Amino acid sequence: MDTNFNSIKNKLQSNGYKLTTQRRAILKAMIENQEDHLSIDEIYNIVRKEYPELGIATVYRTLQLFEKLDIVYKLNFDDGCSRFELSSESDSHHHHHLICLKCGKVTEVKIDLLEALEGEIEREGQFTIVDHNVKFYGYCSDCKNKSL
Repeated sequence: MDTNFNSIKNKLQSNGYKLTTQRRAILKAMIENQEDHLSIDEIYNIVRKEYPELGIATVYRTLQLFEKLDIVYKLNFDDGCSRFELSSESDSHHHHHLICLKCGKVTEVKIDLLEALEGEIEREGQFTIVDHNVKFYGYCSDCKNKSL
């Protein structure tokens, strides 16, 4: 675990929460699998290997707390379950996602070309934008190549 872990630990403590063994295990699972956009069940399955006594309700409650404290961000990829990723304090916007309609693979897109559009919307619509979320649906290169 890296400095990201220490900043999360400090955020918990500054809001009056302890970094319990269960919270540490869930946080560790998320940090070690940052690229995977894990569901609650996936996080639970990872954590219970090392902590078989940990219940899924603890994972639910912990993720709710982490979301409330902006430690994690809940994502919906229209696949029937919520997925989670660590929030990034360095980005003012969440990145975008490419979602394969065949295999369900999710790829992050770090490019954000919507800044100019946001500025125009704010000027024209007299509306203050604080965030946006874009999802692109299509076929990943593996699935596209398999169908050829």
